[in-house]
Amino acid sequence: MSTFDQREESFEKRFAHDEERQFRAEARRNKLLGLWAAEKLGKSETEARAYADALVAAEVNADASERVFLKVKQDFAAKGVDQSDHQIRRVMDELLAQAVQEISAGK
Repeated sequence: MSTFDQREESFEKRFAHDEERQFRAEARRNKLLGLWAAEKLGKSETEARAYADALVAAEVNADASERVFLKVKQDFAAKGVDQSDHQIRRVMDELLAQAVQEISAGK
């Protein structure tokens, strides 16, 4: 195998690793977001876990982050929870950063 082939293989492995890490971070973010949103919606602990799991499952679809955002926004509107689009997206960004840190730390 040539040096070029080895370098190409290394880049491909790195890309696959980065993609997997991003997927895991977004799934963890969605779980944290679901727990945060469930608290604001006044859900029980069992309902909160189910709600968070539903947001994690939404991640496997196209436009996952937007679908997750819209789900939380619609649920907040239905229950009269006052959170702006900016606030929800800010929490999503903060929780994604937290998820990346947790994954990096091996949690």
